[in-house]
Amino acid sequence: MLVVHHLNNSRSQRLLWLLEELGLPYEIKRYERDPKTMLAPPALREVHPLGKSPVISDGELVLAESGAIIEYLVDKYGGGRLVPPAGTPARLRYTYWLHYAEGSAMTPLLLKLVFDRVESGPMPFFVKPIARAIASKVKQSYVLPQIAQHLDYLEAELAQADWFAGEVFSAADIQMSFPLEAAAARAGLDQSRPRLMDFLQRIHARPAYQRALERGGEYALLG
Repeated sequence: MLVVHHLNNSRSQRLLWLLEELGLPYEIKRYERDPKTMLAPPALREVHPLGKSPVISDGELVLAESGAIIEYLVDKYGGGRLVPPAGTPARLRYTYWLHYAEGSAMTPLLLKLVFDRVESGPMPFFVKPIARAIASKVKQSYVLPQIAQHLDYLEAELAQADWFAGEVFSAADIQMSFPLEAAAARAGLDQSRPRLMDFLQRIHARPAYQRALERGGEYALLG
């Protein structure tokens, strides 16, 4: 039995969605973030040395990293579903977006989350003005322009086809869902980029996405 080690409000939610799309049986083992630090609990280190989510278990195999897990599940259990045929342009785009989602798109979003917390978090009064000024400067000069550049790029890409790998929904769209939902939650993605907003509406309407939410529980992106 496949086991998803599911941390609340995390990337592991999209693995539940993938498994629902594939119609595979799976078990959820739940972990809760520390309410103060929002970090994963120490129990996850008993599953994987980094103590982070997502992680799956499949028999003796323990596998981390969203992209690697998605490739493993689609290759082993997909039966050709949710992946374009090998050797096609769509397959190359599929591979690209699997890596882009975490390798490029999430970096400025995570930086924004960090600097937002610097601006709003508690600290000694004599440090606060300096720390907040630095955080604001970095956000305005680097982080926010980077996010805008990525969102403009993605908006243009979806002008070429309905889905990221082409005209057919694939696991690349599942992988890309997290940075786009994060951008909508905390980084200014709105109706000024209608194709991206339409993408989010279409994935939210998928029955498998809704089943994953029901099984995974309340889902709210941090930030």
